[in-house]
Amino acid sequence: MGSSNKKKKEKKKDFNKAKLKVGKAKAKAANFTDTSFKSKSIVVNQEAIAVDNIDPTKQFKQNLSLAATSKTDNIRRDALSYLINQLSAKPRHDPIGTAGILTKLLPLVSDSSKAVRARLLALFRVLPPSEVRPHAEKILMYTRGGMTHLSNDIRNDTLNVMEWLIEVAGDDVVSCPGGWLKTLNSFSSMLGWNPNVGSAMSSKGWTTGSKTLLGTKKGPESQARQMQVLAQFLKAGFQPEMSAPYESRAYWDNIYRLPGMPNPFAYLNLFGTPRDEGSEMYPDRTSRKRVFDLKWKVAIYTGIDGAKKEGGLVGRAAAALDKVLAEGLKEGNSVPEN
Repeated sequence: MGSSNKKKKEKKKDFNKAKLKVGKAKAKAANFTDTSFKSKSIVVNQEAIAVDNIDPTKQFKQNLSLAATSKTDNIRRDALSYLINQLSAKPRHDPIGTAGILTKLLPLVSDSSKAVRARLLALFRVLPPSEVRPHAEKILMYTRGGMTHLSNDIRNDTLNVMEWLIEVAGDDVVSCPGGWLKTLNSFSSMLGWNPNVGSAMSSKGWTTGSKTLLGTKKGPESQARQMQVLAQFLKAGFQPEMSAPYESRAYWDNIYRLPGMPNPFAYLNLFGTPRDEGSEMYPDRTSRKRVFDLKWKVAIYTGIDGAKKEGGLVGRAAAALDKVLAEGLKEGNSVPEN
């Protein structure tokens, strides 16, 4: 009896197998997971900043790439911190060079994260000034973009970058192509001082642009900060050129000695595209004063008068800016009578 039941079960099992071969397969559960595959490694969908036993040059490049391209704020911040440690170490570890670092990281000037922007400024401050100066024009391009950004926080943090750049490369900032007029235009956009309306509206030299911040909590502080950095920029532009000491061989050195700076004949613009007035170079104090008198003197003095009437922090910043202008334009009849 037992053997017959066993045979019946075996026949039923064989029948079910045959039925599965010729019919449809049994439907899989909704939470079914196929575990039949084999893998030699497991990839975790998460970026890593540091890996043990990795070549320092590769690790530097990896962090530079993460700082420039990562979608996560914390990863960009931590990658910048790693770069700062490497650049400030003794001996200094910089396998990329200042030019490569700036090319990768300058877009972060307008980064959405305040912590990333703060780390970026700290990184800029550990770069050698002598290696920053040849790239003043490129840095200014991104700085002007941040100065006219829609975000007030980004505009304020970009002023810190501008202040750093004036400290380490003031002469290059005001004399590079577009460094004078275009930067003044950016300050105009921030403050709402329009040179086109300054002469026609002598009593209303401020446009509505500057009023957009007055209703906010940090409006006066932002305006005062903008005028403070503008004063530093104008001071660098009106700084008298230092006369070179007498050198008996200076004449022959000027003719035969190789230039010690990159692209020494950039002011001639021999092979570049034709420049407009804003992109021109104003390499000396006289040319900068001339174009300032023609385009900006009336508008800025009108804006200063309006700012003084505001009083408080804004009024004090306007008074400091007025003092810088008076010292920078005191030669000749450049300063208008009040």
